[in-house]
Amino acid sequence: MGQAWASLQEKLQGRHWKERQVRKITDKVFDRLTEDTKKREKEALTFEEVYIAVLCVYNDINNYLPGPHYDPPSKEKLKALMDEFDINLDGLLDREEFAEFIRKLTAESLCAISLKLIITLVAAPALALATKRATEGVPGVGKVVHKVPNAIYASVITLAAVLVQRSAEGVE
Repeated sequence: MGQAWASLQEKLQGRHWKERQVRKITDKVFDRLTEDTKKREKEALTFEEVYIAVLCVYNDINNYLPGPHYDPPSKEKLKALMDEFDINLDGLLDREEFAEFIRKLTAESLCAISLKLIITLVAAPALALATKRATEGVPGVGKVVHKVPNAIYASVITLAAVLVQRSAEGVE
């Protein structure tokens, strides 16, 4: 199932669609924050700017990509990650270091988003059509279910799956 989804995603949106989307968001946030730091000799972000940038990136991810709202990590985790990705050990993250930093930071969130998309876009409609066929033989209900067009039935079940996912977000 995962391979089929990856193949479908590759055909529809390109192999590295998620990475490109995150890179666009990352570059936009980096540019927004470095506008004020042009006075420095190097275009890079301090820890406080990285923290603000992470908040902006997570805000953009939550706004642009479907799925639940994801909270950014704590300042302590960010500091440890920043130390890991500061390759030149200058205490700052340049554009490439920042892009890798955010890619690592958001990888888990993007996997969860992908899984929910698979459930919503592939599994729910397939399950809907299978249950429709199964319930058509049930006395009383079968005649009603048989009269409902497949597209409408699949849409209603998919909408129900989305609502269940959203209600589960509040429980977590």
